[in-house]
Amino acid sequence: MNKYNFDNVIDRHGTSAIKIEHLDMVFGRHDLTPLWIADLDFAVCPQITEALSQRLRHPVWGYSDARDSYWQSIIDWQRRRHGFGICREELSFIPGVVKGIAYAVNYFTREGDGIVIQTPVYHPFRIVAEGNKRRVVENPLKVVDGRYCMDLEGLEEVVRREKPRMMILCNPHNPIGIQWDADTLRRVASIARENNMVVVSDEIHGDLMLDGRKHIPFLSVSDDARAVGVMLGAPSKTFNIPGLVSSWMVVKNPEMRKEFYGWLEANEFNSPVLISTIGAEAAYTKGEQWLDEMLEYVSANIDFVEKYCNEHIPGVKMIRPDASFLVWLDFRELHMCQHDIMELLLDKAHLALNDGAMFGKQGEGFARLNIGAPRCVIANALESLRAAVECTCKNVRN
Repeated sequence: MNKYNFDNVIDRHGTSAIKIEHLDMVFGRHDLTPLWIADLDFAVCPQITEALSQRLRHPVWGYSDARDSYWQSIIDWQRRRHGFGICREELSFIPGVVKGIAYAVNYFTREGDGIVIQTPVYHPFRIVAEGNKRRVVENPLKVVDGRYCMDLEGLEEVVRREKPRMMILCNPHNPIGIQWDADTLRRVASIARENNMVVVSDEIHGDLMLDGRKHIPFLSVSDDARAVGVMLGAPSKTFNIPGLVSSWMVVKNPEMRKEFYGWLEANEFNSPVLISTIGAEAAYTKGEQWLDEMLEYVSANIDFVEKYCNEHIPGVKMIRPDASFLVWLDFRELHMCQHDIMELLLDKAHLALNDGAMFGKQGEGFARLNIGAPRCVIANALESLRAAVECTCKNVRN
């Protein structure tokens, strides 16, 4: 019998939740069901809340450092969940994965250098690169037999032609939810090492593997990967604690690590704050049952969305993810332009989903749906989408 209740609908108004407070800014209206930004609408594991409450009841909140047990909790978690061995000196705190990517971009590359991204992909990859005056070099994913995969030949070609200094890898891939296999990751590492290219691997969704699948950390696949790789992770998506801003990185290559970590230290970019380490340690040491039950619930949500679309909205296809609570919806069979797809979602269905085009040109015809919510919320949203699609198609026929 499950211990935790994920059916409970929690009102997040008045909590400064971006998912709600930014609806007007991002979508131009506030009367929308928010199924966009990638956090969960589930109550946080109570053991995390208790650990934070216990510390915050102490009357002094002075300067503090991460305890040894915090670092050990990350090490033990990676070994237990993913069979991935790391040691303390290979770890560094970072105040968010995107910030960690930005640190790597600024340290390992210079203005005008090329950075490879694999579109459609998490949009901050492009924002960080272009915002720091680097060149974005696209290596779009391709679709083979109905499944997305890397275009490795294309990667080799673009690396030879553009001579990029870095690749930002998404593993598992956001927004599509692919867990890259070990052979693919080894090939990426080999290409990178041969061409003196750093690979920054965003693995923030790595703990969210579905249906018994296993996460494959980039740094685990080969000596080439360990020579060129910077791996980023966090408990934020895993345990729904992004507001604590507790992330970490792993660099295996001692020469790369010494200078990079020294730079982070000199600029105090690696200094954790009190609640970050307490919340993360509690998550990694006491939250495993909560996570397993949450993933079981999310997997059932995915089954529900897939079945509902197949039976009631056949013009909308779901790309089933290997990992995470984000679902890539394909609207192309409706034969609508991207503007009309978003108008359908916003103005007719009153749903806030991420516009597929924000992930790159290859995302046109798609939208990203966050199904990390109580099933009744997802069911109501799908019913609204069904009604909107039927109304739109009826008007087109008439």
